[in-house]
Amino acid sequence: MGRGGQVTVLTLPAAEPTPGSAAGDAAARATPARRRGAAAVLAWLGLAPFAAYIALFLLLPTVLALGSGLFDSEGAFTWDNLSALVDPVILAGFWSTIWVSALTAVVGAVIGALVCYALLGLSEHSPVRRAVDAAAGVLAQFGGVMLAFVFIAAFGAQGVVTLLIQSVLGVDIYEGGMWLYDLPGLIGPYLYFQVPLMVITFMPALSALKPQWAEANLTLGGTRASFWTQIGIPVLAPAFLASLLLLFANAFSSYATAAALVSQGAPIIPLQIRAALTSETVLGRENLAGALALGMIAVVALVMWGYSVIQKRAARWQR
Repeated sequence: MGRGGQVTVLTLPAAEPTPGSAAGDAAARATPARRRGAAAVLAWLGLAPFAAYIALFLLLPTVLALGSGLFDSEGAFTWDNLSALVDPVILAGFWSTIWVSALTAVVGAVIGALVCYALLGLSEHSPVRRAVDAAAGVLAQFGGVMLAFVFIAAFGAQGVVTLLIQSVLGVDIYEGGMWLYDLPGLIGPYLYFQVPLMVITFMPALSALKPQWAEANLTLGGTRASFWTQIGIPVLAPAFLASLLLLFANAFSSYATAAALVSQGAPIIPLQIRAALTSETVLGRENLAGALALGMIAVVALVMWGYSVIQKRAARWQR
């Protein structure tokens, strides 16, 4: 290299981290970590609509019920509103709501379980099985004014079924009074959506019974009756009880059908909440509706807690 000559500088590329080196191991660990972080962010974004739905229709009403039930009109904490829960009229309303919900839940669970048992012998792809599944999904959500209109048109004072029974059998089903528009009239409409709901919730548990269990029972000298008494019923009992509690909570919190059917009085708690919200004064307490809502929340929360406990046990047999 002489005077005035060019000097060429060669830059060597940086060495890539080899898999066996410390830098290579760190890079290998960082890439899955970044992917897991991105997947977690996407998962939370996917849950955002559901979280907004829960916040708007579950958490916000609960907060409003607490605010109106535990505080007075001036914002001061008080127990006076909750004292309405021991009023004889309110206790009678809770009792009426509980026994109607329990009755329709038990009857709906039994009828729905029998329907599921009848469908068990059919293939999942059979037209009858598909038709029943589709009908159950639709009828379980059929309620409110439409369902009330159906029962009024069929079993009302001038309903089709009422006039048919009167003309053919000579029996007046309303000889003792117009029970359709009172508390007993809610049993039929409630069963209308309780039975399909039982079919939806109980059919997966019944379908999870393994044929190998029946074969093992026969191999050991058992009978069809012993299979159900020793294996089938004990295995299905948690799922049946969980579905029963779900049906009870569904009937206990139902409002639209009762509001459209019962025009006079408030025999159940949801209708008493409506009366408290639309009346200027109820039993001298302005926030009675919030106290009643708190009572309903407590009952439903207890039932759903029992449902979750039983469902965890039932999930072991549905895997």
